[in-house]
Amino acid sequence: MSKLSGHLTEALTTHYPSRRRFLAGLAGTVAATALLAPAHLRAQEVAPAEPAPEAAPVEPAPPAAPQPQPFSYEILTEAQRLASESAPPAPEAIEGFLADLDYDGYQRIRFRPARARWQEPAQNFRLHAFHLGWLFGEPVHIHEIVDGHALPMDFSTADFEYGGTLAESVPADAVMPGVAGFRLHTPLNRADIFDELIAFLGASYFRALGRGTVYGLSARGLAVNTALSGREEFPRFTDFWLERPLPGQTSVTLYAALASDSVTGAYRFVITPGENTVVEVTARLFLRADVAQLGLAPLTSMFLFGGADPGAFEDFRAAVHDSEYLVLNSREGDTYVRALNNPVRLASSYLRSDNPASFGLVQRSRDFGDYLDAQAHYESRPSLMVEPLGDWGRGSVRLVEIPSDLEGNDNIVAFWVPEGEFKQGNALELSYRLHWGRTPPGDRNVERATILRTRAGHGGVAGVAAAIDRRKFVIDFQGGLLGELSADADVSAQVSADRGVVTEAIVSKISGTEIWRLVLEVQSDPGAVVELRASVTGFDRVLTETWLYQWVRE
Repeated sequence: MSKLSGHLTEALTTHYPSRRRFLAGLAGTVAATALLAPAHLRAQEVAPAEPAPEAAPVEPAPPAAPQPQPFSYEILTEAQRLASESAPPAPEAIEGFLADLDYDGYQRIRFRPARARWQEPAQNFRLHAFHLGWLFGEPVHIHEIVDGHALPMDFSTADFEYGGTLAESVPADAVMPGVAGFRLHTPLNRADIFDELIAFLGASYFRALGRGTVYGLSARGLAVNTALSGREEFPRFTDFWLERPLPGQTSVTLYAALASDSVTGAYRFVITPGENTVVEVTARLFLRADVAQLGLAPLTSMFLFGGADPGAFEDFRAAVHDSEYLVLNSREGDTYVRALNNPVRLASSYLRSDNPASFGLVQRSRDFGDYLDAQAHYESRPSLMVEPLGDWGRGSVRLVEIPSDLEGNDNIVAFWVPEGEFKQGNALELSYRLHWGRTPPGDRNVERATILRTRAGHGGVAGVAAAIDRRKFVIDFQGGLLGELSADADVSAQVSADRGVVTEAIVSKISGTEIWRLVLEVQSDPGAVVELRASVTGFDRVLTETWLYQWVRE
């Protein structure tokens, strides 16, 4: 084993005393089975020598206090590289009341704010933990870094409140074998309140907030074989190392180890809260097996109905979605805006690009009246834009849309797929920034007219029998040079329909506004998947964002 890997191994084996204390606290309710760290991160334990037959009983010595161990991103990277050369370890298990928790029990558990870590004066961040159990059965281990050395952060049952009769089955002050995840709080909206800023919970999922937003879509560390014919993998962050922020520090840095059957990874996150919260990510990935598809910088969201896809829901609300468009910006200044759907069957779209400037999932409708939901407040869900750092080369932004009948289901996935094959032994490093907020940079084109709304319905003329063999699409553009032009300006629509026929394309200015409307009618064969594309041009230039849509003709 290399010296670098040895340093990380020693740091992680400091979990053992805390796990033993946890099991001791559960005496009488769980079997005292050792819960070990992943195989590539643990050191061998030597069984104690048996006492001489006539030796008097000796009280066991208390476990030695863990010692700080050197930590750096390079040490983590080397450990994860070595881990990729062996088979993945067996998952860790939880026992006792942790394993028995169901949905109802888990909902009665709350972290005690008074037990938050990092409450020193002038500290801008607080750390809260998520409890193990229910859907979160594999422990996540958290370490704190101070002056380049790491120590495990222990959490116990004293850190949580247990409601109802649940408290009767929970041992007091028992140190846990890990946690489900964690969240960071900061004075995001008011100087006197520590609001939630970012949460890491479940597999490699995390989500963040910009000022004035509420939780909506999520990001992931990595997507492996998503929406392919074979089995999808869900890599998970097994361990985190957080640098304790200095008093007054306005950003926080943390590191994570990622693992799955086919991939290991070393991640670094630099999180800076604000109007648009920025998370700068560096990922170093190592393939321990061939992979059919790697999805980089993956985003996950929900679109139930609204806009051009009102669905057949008997719902008083006008729309229900965390995101309504996928946006892709090219280095040449073009912006492609794909309206999201809740499809009748699994659907995929590929937006080809050469080293994109940015891409993401956005929420553009920002008025309460757009949704009418006084609890969910979809108008306040953040948009999320990915800004690649360095040259990402050629590839595609893949959009996956999954049929859904419940707003609790995330059914939208978007990620970058680079060109090339993903073979065992390959290594990959990439960096990018995630911008979370109401209007993060790149969520719209600042030079051209932006897409204000998309609507759809049966073809034909209003007031007469609908032409159900055709589909009408109405796209409104606002702003830019186009908004300043008079209604008689010499502009035209550029429209295409792959596997369909555009029977009508009319562009006109809406009287008394700066909005221009493009109306399309499209025909296609039953069952066809039609890829639509439209923009408005004039005066030898493109005047609008490029509208994209996938219509499945039923």
